[in-house]
Amino acid sequence: MSTGIITGGSRGLGLALTRELSARGWNLVVDARDGDALERAVGGLERVIPVAGDVADPDHRRALVRAAGSPIDLLVNNASLLGPSPRPDLRDFPLAELAHVYAVNVLAPLGLIQEALPGLRPGAVIVDITSDAAVEPYEGWGGYGSSKAALEQLTAILAAEHPDMRIYTVDPGDMRTAMHQDAFPGEDISDRPPPEASVPGLLAIVLGDYPSGRYVARQLAAVTP
Repeated sequence: MSTGIITGGSRGLGLALTRELSARGWNLVVDARDGDALERAVGGLERVIPVAGDVADPDHRRALVRAAGSPIDLLVNNASLLGPSPRPDLRDFPLAELAHVYAVNVLAPLGLIQEALPGLRPGAVIVDITSDAAVEPYEGWGGYGSSKAALEQLTAILAAEHPDMRIYTVDPGDMRTAMHQDAFPGEDISDRPPPEASVPGLLAIVLGDYPSGRYVARQLAAVTP
């Protein structure tokens, strides 16, 4: 039986992936900052352990790895922070809030990977969720986008340093999620696909044999293992 850790598992893409892997028999440890929301989201799923907390907290990251045990087959860094909404231009971006965005979107994923590495089996999969804002210079996306760009470079270097594992950044594309709504306050985002539309591409990465690298979920083969 395979074991994985998924951060940001109470809603959106993290919850959609958790449901799919649970249905496939995986043992999963999932987290979210809101413990009540996390319990409601995954309470009925088999073999899923909810651990409430903030990924920016080192003690919480240690708790996630302890709950998963060893060996660990999969680590998905999905939890992210958008930052202020409406999104400010970089000239007006409060530096303390930018530091918080980087703490959650860059330092926390690396910290969790560092914590989990001793328990990751050879051939284990690490997936860091990214965004097209990491590679496209959209106005107003300087905080979130630059943090995801940093995460992508960090992930690429980790892949070079650990050729015995499969290490990816995956762009799920636009999704109809709470964070996407926060990015466009007051706008109608009902035309965006639900998070479930990106899960087949993630499954292709997790269950397949793609080489380490950057992928766009919806561009992967429609047929998943």
